[in-house]
Amino acid sequence: MKKFTSGLNIKPTTNPLNFEYGDDCFGPKVENRKLDDIRKSLLVPNCNGPETVYTIAMNVGKKIHANQLKKQHLLFGIVTYSSGKLGKEPVRSQGHIHKKSVYGGNWSTPEVYQIWSGKAVIYMQEYANDNPGKCYAVYAEPGDIVIVPPSWAHATISADPNTPLTFGAWCDLDYGFEYDKVRAHKGLAWFPLVEENGDLTWIQNSTYKKVDLIIKKPSSYSEFNLKQQESIYTQYEKIPNLFTFVPKPSIMKDVWENFIP
Repeated sequence: MKKFTSGLNIKPTTNPLNFEYGDDCFGPKVENRKLDDIRKSLLVPNCNGPETVYTIAMNVGKKIHANQLKKQHLLFGIVTYSSGKLGKEPVRSQGHIHKKSVYGGNWSTPEVYQIWSGKAVIYMQEYANDNPGKCYAVYAEPGDIVIVPPSWAHATISADPNTPLTFGAWCDLDYGFEYDKVRAHKGLAWFPLVEENGDLTWIQNSTYKKVDLIIKKPSSYSEFNLKQQESIYTQYEKIPNLFTFVPKPSIMKDVWENFIP
């Protein structure tokens, strides 16, 4: 597995799931998501799996950037997943849509992921209605950047049950999640399953209209002036307005209309 430098003096721990912050960094006490918290979005809600599915630290960064980030309405979050499986599914989040932000002109806000360790699939679909529209499973490894556009329902999936997944993400400071439509469909439009050899396979959720699943690697995102394999926190340090489109997605309105993750 290739190694990646996050650009932050923050170390994930796995026993228990937590983060250790360096002296130059700030961060909150972690929030743990339990298996009981996400059962409604799983293929088999009463499955067995790790009690703590993942741990989250929202709003971390370097202390020298704390006031600047607040003024820019930006937040950097980090997450670590447990190893193992949720029944036959990989360890994963439950799926949600980002709520609309008043700061961003009442737009649902995008999210910019970067994998730190492990392997991930960022699954996303255009809508959480009966017709989910375009559905993508974007496979990502350490250093890969993946962007989820405004209003798309999405979930983050660990693609390697033997290795804990850790990733960072740029979000709007006024972040929030909407779950109702996803839960009404008993999950997202596609469920990932772990085969005996560890690979993922996909089955469609019958509560949605039948659509194809597009499986791909991350795009280059050159339209956002991002550099794959370079820390998104380091890129922010070099160009502080690089991620203005996260809290203010309307400035990239034309890009979102035909977006390919």
